[in-house]
Amino acid sequence: MGRGLAQDLAQHGFDALLIDVDEKILADAKRSIGQSLRAQLLFKRDGGEDGIDGVLSRISTFTDPAALANTDFVIENVTEKFPVKEKVYRAIDQICPEHTVFGVNTSAISITRIGSLTRRPSRVLGMHFMNPVPMKKTVEMIRGYHTSAKTVETARALLQGLGKEGILVEDSPGFVSNRVLMLTVNEAAFLVHDRVAPAENVDKIFRDCFGHKMGPLATADLIGLDTILYSIEVLNESFSDDKYRPCPLLKKMVDAGLHGCKSGQGFFTY
Repeated sequence: MGRGLAQDLAQHGFDALLIDVDEKILADAKRSIGQSLRAQLLFKRDGGEDGIDGVLSRISTFTDPAALANTDFVIENVTEKFPVKEKVYRAIDQICPEHTVFGVNTSAISITRIGSLTRRPSRVLGMHFMNPVPMKKTVEMIRGYHTSAKTVETARALLQGLGKEGILVEDSPGFVSNRVLMLTVNEAAFLVHDRVAPAENVDKIFRDCFGHKMGPLATADLIGLDTILYSIEVLNESFSDDKYRPCPLLKKMVDAGLHGCKSGQGFFTY
């Protein structure tokens, strides 16, 4: 997700800082972005006004969050675990200028709760981007309890600069998209677990009968089965409702390292 965002920002003329915990991860990210840009050119889609090298030159990589000292907008994409996000927000809140807006790219965690970790809750909002970021033109925006109208408009202006539309919803675990999607994915996993149908047939029904571009299980593989599981666990904890009980098969696959596209194996093989 962070790679796709950095690419999309750079292709639209923004200077992007890509931060992660390891230089190898960052080097791999730059290679991956270069491959994505070459694929765009191969299929005659826009690779950026300045070509591949020009786009890549606008992406700087760092392992030290101190690099954010002069940023105007931060979009956080760390794993869907609140303790990890808490550590990140407490750190960057000390580093970033007072005016910096924090966009929380989360699947299910409360934006209000994230805002409470900072001294700027009015400048914190949810920005739920979809994969692959450069190809998706709509973003789910989530207004936390303290999120200001100015912050919402600043985020809309950034999205407009990326050629995207933001749809604003109120803060509730899972928001609109994942409150529905995670239930669908989890129930689809139960169908495989209960041997009602193999993954191929579950997805084929959604594609061929309902006209979906992707079935729920291929979508889960694209998102990452670990992220899916963490999101369902957040919903289960937040609502205390058994309908969000994670499928045992999903938990087993995550424990086995079968995380979907990024690991090469999930419900399908990549």
